[in-house]
Amino acid sequence: AAKVEARRKYSLEEAVRVLKSMASTRFDQSVEVALKLAIDPKKSEQTIRGSVSLPKGIGKSRRVIVFADGEEARLARDAGADEVGMDDLAKKIEGGWLDFDVAIALPRTMKVISKLGKVLGPKGLMPSPKNGTVTEDVRTAVREFKAGRIEYRNDDAGNVQAAVGKLSFSEEDLRANIEAFLEHIRSVRPATVKGNFIQNASVSASMGPGLALAVQA
Repeated sequence: AAKVEARRKYSLEEAVRVLKSMASTRFDQSVEVALKLAIDPKKSEQTIRGSVSLPKGIGKSRRVIVFADGEEARLARDAGADEVGMDDLAKKIEGGWLDFDVAIALPRTMKVISKLGKVLGPKGLMPSPKNGTVTEDVRTAVREFKAGRIEYRNDDAGNVQAAVGKLSFSEEDLRANIEAFLEHIRSVRPATVKGNFIQNASVSASMGPGLALAVQA
């Protein structure tokens, strides 16, 4: 806490430098960005949800499953999917298996997994076209989510939070990921939002204090 000026807004370069100075030797902490957006979450046209590929990855391997059959199932396996299936995979999940981070589906397979909404929805794992997990190109989707594509969605207060890397990353790589995330969020600004879109921004490590960022609104 002594290293952070609570009322100061840091440049991204300064913030990353301070975060790196607080790195622990006990474990590799995640770096997270939190944004307060000028949206009204109650208005469907202002909800923020999607996914973005970070240029330097996220520093961990993600377990990806795919609902596919035929040639697409083969492509998904070749791309590195951890589990691929249809009714058998749906039954496994219905039975309580949730040992995965991302679920990807072909549009035609949604009828198979629509019944899983009550299980996957509360966990944020239900495939959706909005975040790129319902797609005809399962091979690309698997590769991107395994490599560092992250999902995000606003909460009921209009905040968006995402993990953008690890403290072990170089300062340059952390900055590149954070800048890519901020630029992407700006690009999905709803047309009906007026004034400053990003009202507040902060960056923190898993076990450290948040640093307010001076960012373009």
